[in-house]
Amino acid sequence: MSSNLQAVSDSGVSIWLDDLSRDRLQSGSLANLIASSSVVGVTTNPSIFSAAIKASALYRDDILALKAAGNSVIEIVTALTTADVKQACDLFEATYLKSHQVDGRVSIEVDPFLAHETEPTIAQGKYLWQLVNRPNLLIKVPATLEGLPAITELTASGISVNVTLIFSVERYEKVIDSYFTGLEKRLAAGESISNIQSVASFFVSRIDTEIDKRLDAIAPHSPLRGQAAIANADLAYECFLHSIQSPRWKELEAKGGNLQRPLWASTGVKDKQYDPTRYVIELVASNCVNTMPEGTLNEVRAHGVVRGDTITSAIPTAHEHFTSLRASGIDFVDVVTVLENEGVKKFADAWQELLDNVSAVS
Repeated sequence: MSSNLQAVSDSGVSIWLDDLSRDRLQSGSLANLIASSSVVGVTTNPSIFSAAIKASALYRDDILALKAAGNSVIEIVTALTTADVKQACDLFEATYLKSHQVDGRVSIEVDPFLAHETEPTIAQGKYLWQLVNRPNLLIKVPATLEGLPAITELTASGISVNVTLIFSVERYEKVIDSYFTGLEKRLAAGESISNIQSVASFFVSRIDTEIDKRLDAIAPHSPLRGQAAIANADLAYECFLHSIQSPRWKELEAKGGNLQRPLWASTGVKDKQYDPTRYVIELVASNCVNTMPEGTLNEVRAHGVVRGDTITSAIPTAHEHFTSLRASGIDFVDVVTVLENEGVKKFADAWQELLDNVSAVS
């Protein structure tokens, strides 16, 4: 077991892999990461599935057979992706049980074309939950304004949700409220909430990419470069701490509610002048998840210097940083609006590419 990765885990961060493919499942690669690298979960998204199916010959026979049986392209893609997710869920069953149902989780995302449609998102979330039929599944729902009531409804239906594409603390507060409301609705219906888990996925590296670009246009070589992403996550963690200290949460917890843990996503470093481990090492605190691509995992294994909780003591500095950003002319509301729109589009484009690639198989 990697000592650096184990140290991250021991400090309270669940390490999830941001990748899944049939090659990884059949080669034993994922099983090896579970055994040797403290990996206790997996996240997927349309980009990951598009790359997996495009790059591998292992899907071809299934695609042709499903086509011959008269399935539509959408039905074929759903069959391929849910088959991989089912297998991954089964692989993580021991982790799921050992962690008392907290980890061992595998995420699958609703159709990204539905990001701004509440009712279709709810319907597909319920459909995927039933189709995969594994208790350690998470249904990924984007934190768009239209996604918020879907989070509530799916939670109230007993479905565990991974809320994705969160960029701001303000939106995160609404995500927390949506989760709490879903738990309250389920309790009001006389149902148990003890088996429901949730994570709230805060996108990290994209914040620095966008803000650094804007800083470079205002003041090249600004000392504020490369700090916003981690500071934003620090403030998100502060929000999480406040939420779980609230009377509302204490009442839910007493009735069996489970924490909606903050998850740090997009933790691969885009700017090569930055330490490739920074979005892991600088985002360590209890009750967090970090989902990382294998390249980042390998960097942490080889070079990570784990210092325990690096978030809690940094929260005051994070507030100061955003005060400085505002003073420099950075409009953070506009930043997160741009990033959410880009995020939805990127996943929709990847999904369309996947549909096109499957359609072209003959």
